[in-house]
Amino acid sequence: MDPSTSTRTKTTKTLNKPTYCCFFCALKEPDTNRRRASLSAFFRDMPNHDNDSHVLVASSIWSMAMADPTDVELPSLGALECMTRLISKSLSNPSWLKLHQNIYIPYYAAHIIGSYTIRVPSLATVALESGVVGPLVSLMQGRISWVEQRVAVRALGHLASYDSTFPAIAQHGKELIPLAMSTASTCIDIVFKQFVCIKSQKREKYHRDLLTRGLGGAEREDRKAEEWASQIQCWSLYLLSCFASKDANSHALMVENFDFLKELCHMWGGLMNGDSPAGIGLMRLLCKSSIGREGIARNREVIDCLCHLARSCDDWQYMGIDCLLLLLDDPETRPYTLELVAPYLVDLAEIGNLGARKNLGESITKILLKDYKTRSLIPGSETENALKSLWEIKVERKKKEATMSADEISMREELAFRKKKEGKERYAKGNVEGAVVAYTEALSICPLRNSKERMVLYSNRAQCYLLLSESDRAISDATRALALARPVNWHGKSLWCRSQAYDMKRMAKESLMDCLMFATNCFESKEGRQRRDKVPYYVARMISKQMHAANLFAHRKLQHNTREGEDGYYGDDYDDDDDGDDGSDGDTDGDTL
Repeated sequence: MDPSTSTRTKTTKTLNKPTYCCFFCALKEPDTNRRRASLSAFFRDMPNHDNDSHVLVASSIWSMAMADPTDVELPSLGALECMTRLISKSLSNPSWLKLHQNIYIPYYAAHIIGSYTIRVPSLATVALESGVVGPLVSLMQGRISWVEQRVAVRALGHLASYDSTFPAIAQHGKELIPLAMSTASTCIDIVFKQFVCIKSQKREKYHRDLLTRGLGGAEREDRKAEEWASQIQCWSLYLLSCFASKDANSHALMVENFDFLKELCHMWGGLMNGDSPAGIGLMRLLCKSSIGREGIARNREVIDCLCHLARSCDDWQYMGIDCLLLLLDDPETRPYTLELVAPYLVDLAEIGNLGARKNLGESITKILLKDYKTRSLIPGSETENALKSLWEIKVERKKKEATMSADEISMREELAFRKKKEGKERYAKGNVEGAVVAYTEALSICPLRNSKERMVLYSNRAQCYLLLSESDRAISDATRALALARPVNWHGKSLWCRSQAYDMKRMAKESLMDCLMFATNCFESKEGRQRRDKVPYYVARMISKQMHAANLFAHRKLQHNTREGEDGYYGDDYDDDDDGDDGSDGDTDGDTL
């Protein structure tokens, strides 16, 4: 053979072999046409070769996709098709994953697809044309591990979010909907069993590397694993929400699974994914169809969770209220829900504006009372008493006070003030039951227009109920005080009281939300002025306790005897000033916001 021919052959083989340098050299090529041609050839050839630099290329493309998901150059040159082929190769040839560092490639490949389809509909179309759905569904099924499952469901959610690409995803609905429901229900257990409860040294190395890049030890890995488990759940629910919002027929598949609905109401996203409405977001979509409302209305546990959310300061409180109002407004589901919902919603009848919802309390009152005079209720029941008190306050008392003279209103205000003072004196002497009586009398006298004074009275009575260990009544009164606050939920003492009451009932999530809002209230006033430099000790202690209890893996860890719960704490060092404040700004007049 001619030596020159041998040299040309070796050179040709070297040029055709895709390497780390080839990819980055192509990126740096100043000539646009040559750069695009080189990158296109690289993506076309990459799945056909085994090379130890592939993982570096994949991780670099992922970084580029994350940094600028709207850059269409690499996807237009075949990057998405290349990633699809790499995922298919990993699924069809498991032994390939054992070569070099190929085990990382399916994760990066699915993440690249998800990143490039997050904002640009045309790139989602490119991905579909590349045949990504089948390989992503296989990853979502857990064909490799939960790590790849996480990025696969993320990518599928993005593809399902666009009107232009949803029909292609909907063709797989009978497979994807049950799969997403199963993933949302089981992912927490899977991550715990396959990673968290395993000793650090025996965990999958590539999982540890992807989670923390091998830095920080087991504690940091556990925190990251909790975050990723929450993301798997939230992204599975997002995929289901895409179906629920675009295809009403999908509601039947979701609500017929009674166990899934019960689990759904406990999927709250958590502190790890605070911007995701998680379970409540999907539940509100289901409540917009008659079949969805019917399924939810017949599930007592779901209704209870919606009621607790509606009476919380969670960011998604308004969604819980929306769901309950939709259920009550439907003649078919109202009979199932009114008895359960009324005692909770009555506490919110005087709520003001909540986000974009104006005069929400009036909407609640209107729906609760729309058939009050014609509907038969069990005499003496909690529901009958709640609606009766609502009618008396919002209808009869409102009309009565509208006809009163200014002098009569002033006289009632003065009398209510005296009763409040009497209640405070009784409380100081340890006569808590007597204080309850005095505050109740003050509330029956105090004019409705004096919302600030009534807020303080409800808050004071809630504190009395807390000391009497009547946690349900304490929660009810604290909620009424927070509904009267302006802005809504911005009343430190009521938040702290309700947080402790929820703690008594072992409702960790609700207690945590109130405690976090109370901590914010400690730091700044409603006008935004700074009030404290640090969180009070008793608040930090409660937050720590409830974060531990609300941890995604808390129940699993208890089952594995890896951690023990703390004793209850009810804030004995919190003062009793009935000042409508948290005591953090030094006010001593007893009646300021």
